[in-house]
Amino acid sequence: MQNDDDKSRPRAGGRWATFRFSVVGPLLAAPPDKGELQNAIKALARKTWRHPVTGEPTRYGFATIERWYYRAKGERLDPVGALGRKVRADSGQQPAMPDELRDKLRAQYKEHPNWSYQLQADNLAVVATDELKHERAPSYPTVRRFMKASGLLKRRRRGPRHSESARLAEQRFESREVRSYEVGYVHGLWHADFHQGSRRVLTAEGEWVTPQLFGALDDRSRLCCHLQWYLHQTAENFVHGLSQAFQKRALPRALMTDNGKPMTAAETEEGLGRLSIVHDPTLPYSPEQNAKKENFWGQIEGRLLPMLESVEELTLPLLNEATCAWMELGYHRSIHSEIGEPPLTRYLAGPEVGRPAPSTEELRQVFTTERGRKQRRSDGTLTLDGVRFEVPSRYRHFERLTLRYARWDLSCAWLTDARTDTILCPIYPLDKERNADGQRRSFEPIDEPLGEEQPPSSGIAPLLKKQMADYAAFGLPPAYLPKDEPAREPEEPADQDGDDEEEHHG
Repeated sequence: MQNDDDKSRPRAGGRWATFRFSVVGPLLAAPPDKGELQNAIKALARKTWRHPVTGEPTRYGFATIERWYYRAKGERLDPVGALGRKVRADSGQQPAMPDELRDKLRAQYKEHPNWSYQLQADNLAVVATDELKHERAPSYPTVRRFMKASGLLKRRRRGPRHSESARLAEQRFESREVRSYEVGYVHGLWHADFHQGSRRVLTAEGEWVTPQLFGALDDRSRLCCHLQWYLHQTAENFVHGLSQAFQKRALPRALMTDNGKPMTAAETEEGLGRLSIVHDPTLPYSPEQNAKKENFWGQIEGRLLPMLESVEELTLPLLNEATCAWMELGYHRSIHSEIGEPPLTRYLAGPEVGRPAPSTEELRQVFTTERGRKQRRSDGTLTLDGVRFEVPSRYRHFERLTLRYARWDLSCAWLTDARTDTILCPIYPLDKERNADGQRRSFEPIDEPLGEEQPPSSGIAPLLKKQMADYAAFGLPPAYLPKDEPAREPEEPADQDGDDEEEHHG
């Protein structure tokens, strides 16, 4: 195992060249007199030297030192380079790997890039002996050297094997370079995500639950805009934490998240759009795009949670209190290794492009999803996710209504104008018990009042009156035969035959 000093030393080839020159260098600096060269070399051969690789004491023969001397003497420009180890003529050629085996190995790697080098070599040996009928398969070191020299490096698979998104992510990773980045303005870009903690907390119900940490990080300053632990990773908790970050700091220009369900929920995406925040989700199976956040989670696990190891009954309020104290008094005021200064110092130095955050009620209205519903005309109600809401009577003439609501909060919804996306009024769930008191409100006016009350109209409607006048102007006789009839329906006459017969039997 190498220590730090060994890692900083030059490679073995360079150490050998330097060592050899240190042996014969004095002969070049002060050439011996004529006829004294052999005696000088014999004197060097009798000395004990420290091996340049192992450090063990060793000696070298007369012929070896003589060869080093003439090799260095013959190279006037770079005598040290001339004493280095020569590269083999067949280095990198690997004659045990013919072209057909190389093609098979490349095809095998393309199909299984996550296999180990040993597994690649074992499968290639079967292909070489069974399919290609080679007498001898290439060894594992040969296969490994060829794969490394050709860039066929082992890599982990990005997502499920048959996933189209994973295939595109691997293709993009192979063809595109990965570079670190940093925006030029504070609040120009935030990173937000959830992290599953390594410690469990004890709830009031007596259950041990693994908490989820929400965090929002400013890209330029690395300042943590908000940290809070929750019991579940939901869209409601994501919006709850994000709203606090907005009100504590400012509205950013862009937000980067992964493609988790809380981040892609309709309430989240529509809310960010209403706040004019560009939602920039990472590409599928590409966590390196959000690497700043992943690096921050390492500090949570490496510095914050170890300081709570002695707390046996860790609760969520205690964990949140400790996290806030560590964030404000520890992380924000410590030198960040990447930017070379504390995150709080860089945050205050700017420049910044943040915007003032809305109020709590406005944020509640913003992070909602928009849905259309048909109003029931009989009682002026509609249904949202199984809950019936009552529509104000002044909107009773609308057949379809556009509403905003959050699926986790059905205590209130907002009626909106679909053309301008403005909120008209809030609506609330129907209270059937309250309606049972028998009191009813008067309808609110739909339009402006008409002024003085007009008398009710009488007579024939204008359209029918015009049609009758036009029909009479034709000069045609009526298309029916008039008949005078009494107002009362006449009674049917009695049956005479029946009366006579009745009298006869009587």
